[in-house]
Amino acid sequence: MAEIVAIKPAVAEGPVIARLDEGILRLTLANPPANALSLAVMAALMAELDRAKSDKSVRVIILAAAGKVFCAGHDLKEMTARRTDADRGKAFFEETFSACAALMQAIVRHPRPVIAEFDGLATAAGAQLVASCDLAIASHEATFCTPGVNIGLFCSTPMVALSRNVSRKHAMEMLLTGETIDAATAKEFGLVNRVVPREYLNQIVTKYAQTIAAKSSLVVKTGKEAFYAQAEMGLAEAYAYTGRVMVDNMLARDAEEGIGAFIGKRKPEWTDD
Repeated sequence: MAEIVAIKPAVAEGPVIARLDEGILRLTLANPPANALSLAVMAALMAELDRAKSDKSVRVIILAAAGKVFCAGHDLKEMTARRTDADRGKAFFEETFSACAALMQAIVRHPRPVIAEFDGLATAAGAQLVASCDLAIASHEATFCTPGVNIGLFCSTPMVALSRNVSRKHAMEMLLTGETIDAATAKEFGLVNRVVPREYLNQIVTKYAQTIAAKSSLVVKTGKEAFYAQAEMGLAEAYAYTGRVMVDNMLARDAEEGIGAFIGKRKPEWTDD
């Protein structure tokens, strides 16, 4: 693999570090030990995601973290400090949860696939972050929980992403008990795609990213957008919608090229249009 270079000048003390290598953008939460989703961290992530939208060299995004904790959720110390505000922190809480909702939706709506690569603990909004990604690969040591019920703050916003990835019974089990589940259970629940040894985590996630990066970015964008859109529709509406998507896709140059290459038994040459 080519040497990893920065997508922009690296700032070691920044909450998010971005590196671009052969079409794969790695965004690393770099605010250990908790890698909490403070307003600054969420703003930094949003900025990188927005930048990647217009960068045609970015084909896949990997979301990773430095340290032993992938993400401990919201920065409760930051939020608690605002209880001394005149409104007891209400405006700040609204801003925080609104920013978080926007971030999660930005991941789901992003034209590039987003893969969560994580080791360690993903809790509350951290688990929400994992569940919002298109794919999730965990190490055997990874753990998950939505423990808000234990501290008097039910994980209501994390449940949105959680309940769209796992069964209702499994989601409610996590939300009502607040107990930590291991990586194997998370895979059984459907929260992660694969569980791998820690020493191979980066290698396997990179392989996934390289496989996707080799596809037509237009086709991948089309498919990702259609997947989430049809999931919110009734059966008949979903078939009508995806039928229109398929027609538009068939008219794309990359579909013509890909089908022609398949018939001609050659490797396709994507133009991403």
